[in-house]
Formats: sequence, structure tokens, C-alpha cells
Amino acid sequence: MFSYRHAFHAGSHADVLKHLTLIATLRHLMQKPTPLTMVDTHAGAGLYRLDGDYAETSGEAANGILRLAKLPTSKGAQPEDDALADYLEVIKAFNTDDVWRVYPGSPFVMHHLMSEADRASVRDRLKLFEIHPTDAKTLQGNIGQLEAGRQITVSAQDGFEGLKALLPPPPAPGGSRRAVVLMDPSYEIKTDYAKVHTAMQDAMRRFPTGVYLVWYPIIGRPEAHDLPRKLKTMAMQAERPWLHATLNVGAPAADTSGDPTRPDRRGLTSSGMFVINPPHPLKPALEAVLPKVLKALGNGSGQRWEVEAQRS
Repeated sequence: MFSYRHAFHAGSHADVLKHLTLIATLRHLMQKPTPLTMVDTHAGAGLYRLDGDYAETSGEAANGILRLAKLPTSKGAQPEDDALADYLEVIKAFNTDDVWRVYPGSPFVMHHLMSEADRASVRDRLKLFEIHPTDAKTLQGNIGQLEAGRQITVSAQDGFEGLKALLPPPPAPGGSRRAVVLMDPSYEIKTDYAKVHTAMQDAMRRFPTGVYLVWYPIIGRPEAHDLPRKLKTMAMQAERPWLHATLNVGAPAADTSGDPTRPDRRGLTSSGMFVINPPHPLKPALEAVLPKVLKALGNGSGQRWEVEAQRS
């Protein structure tokens, strides 16, 4: 049950898609000066070493964020103009030199944005769940160093269940309620797909105007292909807008040489983000940057990206 460790996959192309989407979503929502309740149902350890044994064993960061880090930056690019430049600036903030050694997980990405000078006074709240005992302990330690007090809570429990108590979120002064939920389990157990769908159904009943982001791997399981279809149906039945973005970096040909120094590292090549109640600028933002991402990360056959959306 507890064999999955995100440290092997930190900074991969899947993280790139997930965090590009998350940051672009939050940038828009944070333009409004009322507090957000942000929830990560499967928070992981929070911070990851890119020069550690896990990352170097998988090689996923080397073929992901570390490739993007070498891209020339656009001088004067603003977050609202270039979601990729914004994403890279966020990751850069966790590193002190030109050699990136740290990758922030979603909890630290969200904390970084809520702590920026023009946002800190709003007092957003961050709720984190992690059931893996080792990662939960590490997350507690990493979050403790932030000295964020009551703004951040960490619960070592099942995020699918824990989410229920947080929706609807408490009202801000003036009565507005706003929440963003990121749901990205490992899907190592195939029942996670059904749990995601059930949790999203429950969340939409409790708080239909929340913004919900679901990451999922695109693999050869019927459940993986059914999940976005089910989420799409659910959103349309609720008359809520949705967005579905996918990124496939392609698969290199399998190594048939028998040379043990050339392992076949095709692994996961494609993943998706499904967003319910996405902000209006998210679709054009992703359409502008995903071609650049694919050009940098593409490797082999099957490369493609796609963004589809429907307003309510």
C-alpha cells in the first residue's frame, strides 16, 4: 500500500504539466483580494532533492524540469503573459544557484504564491493531507520550518476522506467562500481512479463553485481512460465549465541491444490535468506554453499536447 514515493518522479514531465496548470490557475484566482482555502489531498513530502538517489535513479527530473531550466528566459516576461516563465521562476526561487538541486512539491508551490509580498496580507489557508507514514513525517518537518502557524495544517490521513470536512470552506470577511482543491494520488492502486471520481462527486455536491484540479497518468488501464470522460460528464451534468489538458512527451524505442548500461527508461510518457471551474485565461495560457514544453521535453514517437475546454 505504501510503496509509492514521489521522490522518484519529482520534476518529471508530469510534474511540469501539473504545476504549470496549478500556478496559472492560482495566479488568476489570487488577483481577487479575498482569501482562498487551498487543499492538496495527496501532498507527498513537500520538497525533493534533484541530486539525490531517488531522482538520479529514475532520471525523470533530468528529462523534465532540468531540461526546461536550460531554456533561455524571456526578458521582461510577466506571469500573465508567459505561464512557462512564471513556472520556472517559482522553481528557481527554491534554488540558490544556476544548478537546480531542489524541486518543490505542490504544497510548497502553493505556499510560495500565497506568501508573495502582494498576497501575504490576504491570509490564504493551506490544508495538506498525506497518508504515507514516512512522507507525512517528512512533510510535517518541512512545513514546520516555514513557521506559518495556523495558515498551514498537515494531516496524516486519507485525503479523499479528509476533504469532506473542508467543504464548503469557511466564509471570508464579507461572506465570500473560495476554495481550490488539487487531487493527485499515485494511482498505483487502480481503485484510486474510482476514489477520485467519487471524491469529486461529493466535493461538487458540497461546494459546486470550487476550483478542482485532478492530475492523472495516461496509461494502458481502462480506468485511466475512463476517468476524464467521467469527470467531463459530471461537470456537464452539474452545468459547470471544465478544461482537460494532456501532454505526451513520446516514447523512445525500446533498447534491444542487450547492453546493461542502456536501460529502457520509457516509463510514464503521458499525463493529464482535468480542471472543473477553470479560470477563463487558463486555456489560452496552456495553449501558448505546451508547444514550448513539448519541444524541450519530447523524446520519441507519440509526442502531442492537447487542451480542450467547455464553458457552462
